[in-house]
Amino acid sequence: MRERATVRVLLFDPDGRILLIRGRLTAEAPSFWFTVGGGVDAGESLEAAALREVAEESGFTEVDLGPVVWLRASPLTLHGGERVLLKESYFVARCGGGDPSRAAWEPHEVELMDDLRWWSPDEIAASEEMIYPERLRELLPDIVEGRLPDAPLEISVTF
Repeated sequence: MRERATVRVLLFDPDGRILLIRGRLTAEAPSFWFTVGGGVDAGESLEAAALREVAEESGFTEVDLGPVVWLRASPLTLHGGERVLLKESYFVARCGGGDPSRAAWEPHEVELMDDLRWWSPDEIAASEEMIYPERLRELLPDIVEGRLPDAPLEISVTF
């Protein structure tokens, strides 16, 4: 199985809300919420990929990118059918907030991504919807409070 380097971004607005996207893996699959991010292009640094993905998926270009706080590995079938092992690096970032834009979404993103909105930590804690990564509810309070790990935490699921 091919490994696919991927960046995820815990993007916060000035009110401490995090931006999440709701989407599906296929047109028939159930939807779930997840952080902004995507694949790292050949020759691209993780930082450059994180900033590019934030701009493409949210429209925000003025972003203060912080450190990688979590690492996660997970098998996934991509929208084209290929099975890969995602190797995710989760960055913390902040922006000025406001209304996110879908203007730069790719055709498959328009087809498979249904919503994009800011969530307060309380809304996340109270929600019964599926949110990825699986441990987001558990780990988010420390990030919101500025308690970042000295080294990235491994948050992979067992597979």
